Formats: sequence, structure tokens, C-alpha cells
Amino acid sequence: MSVTQDLSFVTLITNASIFVQLVLLLLLSISLISWSYIFQKLFAVRAARAMTEQFEHKFWTGGSLPTLYQNALSNRDKGGALERIFVAGMGEYIKGKASYAGKEIDGGALLDGARRAMRAAYQREMDVLESHLSYLASVGSVSPYVGLLGTVWGIMNAFRGLANVQQATLASVAPGIAEALVATAIGLFAAIPAVVAYNRFSHDIDRLAIRFESFVEEFSNILQRQTR
Repeated sequence: MSVTQDLSFVTLITNASIFVQLVLLLLLSISLISWSYIFQKLFAVRAARAMTEQFEHKFWTGGSLPTLYQNALSNRDKGGALERIFVAGMGEYIKGKASYAGKEIDGGALLDGARRAMRAAYQREMDVLESHLSYLASVGSVSPYVGLLGTVWGIMNAFRGLANVQQATLASVAPGIAEALVATAIGLFAAIPAVVAYNRFSHDIDRLAIRFESFVEEFSNILQRQTR
């Protein structure tokens, strides 16, 4: 075989030591899981943004709140995060108002209950949106070091192999070092997409969180005016 064939990517992996091969297998597994989470999160964030815009349009274009609540309640399983936050707040407001039948309404307690229900729903929705982000962050920070571990181990084996060679040349040490450097390359291959995806999704989710929080405050003001 020629030198190019001996140093091909597949040959370097197959000729690497068992430890380096295990490191490569671990990094490839991590990368595959990372890519599956990236595509899942990509579709989830896009859907959440689209449904948020759709519900905001329905909410601010007018119509009675009870009608909007009934429509959202019947469509709760298919609705978006913001719609579920609205259902939680409006539902608590209606229940609280019904409990004051024949009594003087305590507006402050009524609004506090609705706001707490919306905040609880908000936290549940954010937990769903932020799921798997910590995994991507861990992959982005740890994978290069895992690859570096395989590289260091491979280089140690390459230099140990030179102990029995009387005259060391670049041709004799190059394959071993190249095999070791493959681990670093795979580590970076796993880390870079995870870091880019984490930063992008964190930015998009933060923007959605701001829209959710703004809606909670604006809807609370609407309920406050209705209570008065």
C-alpha cells in the first residue's frame, strides 16, 4: 500500500489502539445523540415560535376572553405554550371568581391566584423548551477533552513503540501520531455543532421566555381592569 493509503482516515481508526478506538466510539455515540437532540430541538423551537405568534394574533385581534378561553381549552392538547399559559391563568381566574358568589370579591387575591397559575404554567413550558440543552452544553465543553485524552494516549503509545527502534524517522512516528490526532478531530466534530446549537437555541428560547413573561404581565393588567 502507498503512504496515502496507510494514512487514510479509515486505516488510522482501524490501526489505532483499543483505548483510542473506545474513545472514538464514545465520541461518535455522543455526537449521534447530540445531533438527534439538535434536530428535535430545532423543530420544537420553530413550532413553539409559530404557535406563539398564532395565539398572540388571536388574542390581540379582539373577541371575548371567555370565548377565547373555551376555544383554547378545547384545543389544549394541540395548542402552544402561550395558549396553555393563558388557559391556566384564565381558568384560575374563573374558578376564583366563582368562589366569591354572593360575596365581595377580593381583587388582589383573585389576581394573585391567576398570576401564580400562569407562572407555574410558564415554568412547566420553559422546562420542556430547555430540555436537552444541558446535554448539548456538556458535549460542547467535554468532548474536546475526551478527544485530547485519546490523542495523548495514542502519542504515548507511538513514542513507546520507538523505544525498540534504533533510528527513529518521521515515517516511523507519523502513523502513530496521526492515529492519535484522529481522536482530537472527532472530539471537535462532536463539540462544535453542539456549541453552535446550544447558543442558538438558548437565544431563541430566551426570546420566547420574554414574550411569555410580557404576556403574563399584560394579561394580568387586563384581568385587573375587568375585576375593577
